[in-house]
Amino acid sequence: MLVSTSKAADILGISLQGVHYRIKKGLLKSKKEDGKILVYIDDDLNTTKQNTQNIPSNDDLLKLKDEQIELLKESISWMKNQYESQIKKLEENQDKIIDVFKSEITLLQQAYHEMKEFHQIENKAKDEKINEIDKKENNIEFMDIKDFFDFMKKNNKSKEETKKILLTQIKKEDKRFIYNSKTKEIIIYKSDFLDLI
Repeated sequence: MLVSTSKAADILGISLQGVHYRIKKGLLKSKKEDGKILVYIDDDLNTTKQNTQNIPSNDDLLKLKDEQIELLKESISWMKNQYESQIKKLEENQDKIIDVFKSEITLLQQAYHEMKEFHQIENKAKDEKINEIDKKENNIEFMDIKDFFDFMKKNNKSKEETKKILLTQIKKEDKRFIYNSKTKEIIIYKSDFLDLI
């Protein structure tokens, strides 16, 4: 049977827009007569209703939209939780890394102070040795040639023997006798000179 679109909407229990939508999608057969659209409605309305039941009504569309919105909200909430969880993990890792760096810095500072103390002890020991050497050098006494000759004379050495000993020891580079070739002076470090007597 052929009916107008408004009559088809009444028969099918849907809106006029729903009828036009179904015609456009090929769910309802139609034809144009005198510029009007007429819709074929089967005598068996159940078949037509079954075809039209596959297309959601406005209420169904609104319900579906609400469901989609809820799904999106849940998805956004899940993503937010994931994001916050990742941020928390990153912050925890950052704190751990900072703690590791702090402990490394503390170890380096301790090592630096230990090395500094070690060098101070080492330098102190060197200073003490230098002071000892200085004391020894300051305790070194000199004698002039006249005193040396007098000393040798007391030990039964003649002037000639003393001269010979003096020249021999200078040639041997005896540390007790230092000869300055420029000034022609001899510096004599005081000693017991037992090896020369």
